[in-house]
Amino acid sequence: MTPQNLPELIALRKKPLPHAFKKGDVLVLFGELFNRGYANGLVEQAEKNGLTVVRATVGRRDENGNLRALTEAEMENIPKPFINIPLEAGFDLEKDSDGKTPNDYMKGFKLSAWQEAVIPDAVIDAARTSARTRFKKNTLEFLAQLETIISQQIKTGCHVHFAHLMAGGVPRTKIVMPLMNRVFKGVEDRYLSSNEFMESSIGNFMSQNFLEVTAETFDTLIECSSTLRERIKLQGGSASYVAYGYHGTEIVIGDEYRWQSYAPYIQGWAKVHLENVSKKWFKQGVRTCVYNCPEILTNSSSIFKGVEIPLYNLIRALEKEIPDHPVTKNLRSQCDEVLKSPDALNTMYKAIDEYMAYSEKIGTSQFKNWPQHSQKEQLEKTLALSDLVIGLHKDEKVMLAPLLSEVIFNSSGYIMLHDGFNPKNPVAWIGHDIIGKCVE
Repeated sequence: MTPQNLPELIALRKKPLPHAFKKGDVLVLFGELFNRGYANGLVEQAEKNGLTVVRATVGRRDENGNLRALTEAEMENIPKPFINIPLEAGFDLEKDSDGKTPNDYMKGFKLSAWQEAVIPDAVIDAARTSARTRFKKNTLEFLAQLETIISQQIKTGCHVHFAHLMAGGVPRTKIVMPLMNRVFKGVEDRYLSSNEFMESSIGNFMSQNFLEVTAETFDTLIECSSTLRERIKLQGGSASYVAYGYHGTEIVIGDEYRWQSYAPYIQGWAKVHLENVSKKWFKQGVRTCVYNCPEILTNSSSIFKGVEIPLYNLIRALEKEIPDHPVTKNLRSQCDEVLKSPDALNTMYKAIDEYMAYSEKIGTSQFKNWPQHSQKEQLEKTLALSDLVIGLHKDEKVMLAPLLSEVIFNSSGYIMLHDGFNPKNPVAWIGHDIIGKCVE
């Protein structure tokens, strides 16, 4: 059966034809590359196709909370070329004239009194303005160094592929993480409604910081690189921009592909803004696309317990799309190795299907409703299913999730390099169907 077609869901269905990249073409990472993340697949594909990969950093904070570049020791093992300009975005640690940050307004409050913590709008506005100025200045410095590094390639008409790696924006202050644990993992009297949390002063602060980090940085990159982009074109080259989104994913549920999503996805509104940034520049003739990728398990996603549930259904998609491929056969072999019994996979599928039917019924897996906040019963079911899936493994330290995640970020990397060279739409969805078609 073919994947369902939903209004406004622009899903990639066919494997993109490989673009013949040439010597001198460049992949620019706008943001820092961390282990076990989506961008690793894109880097591997770029290197496989002979592109020069220019790496970047978000920088670090010193003992006084000031943003700094990396030290010689910190960048010793980073492959070159590398631009050591700190690209950290967001304003939670932005200091005013008195050295006070928005985070300081949340200090001293006990967890039981978290709703009393208030960050004045004027403080947020001033910090955001200051942080944007700092980020734009650093972006321009980054681009100036980039132009110097690739000056010879530009003269030969190279293609420059910018990859936006920015995401996040959780305020780095003590009170936030316990609250987020209640939002994403709380049951019974520990449950905290994500809607209630995000409508609070802390939640509003977080939401606005998400917008800065996840979306406004993409706008700044495209705007600030306009001059460089035109210079590249004048030399017969081209430039393109890709970014990582999330807006739900089509997976096999029962015997067909259906769209589903994780809730509560509190960054969802920032991801929509990211999509709108891409749409704005696409209308102006810029090659840009936000690729909404399937869920994987990363170092940064561990707090979102249950986000990994759809990942296991990738095996069903691979068996549908490429049943005889070595990758599919290897994964089935791994299932026998790490799962407790031969029936464990079917038990898992049945439980996931039942949960997805429930999720669709209550609206958290309906495309038109995205992004969604949590519901108490729904979150409890999510967490219980996550525990069930983990319990079907022989050892929770040896899971299928990392292997499945690798398949996804490798195929996503192929798509975002080759389709991203000249995307047909400013926003596109990568479902489990095309993941299978792009396995190499």
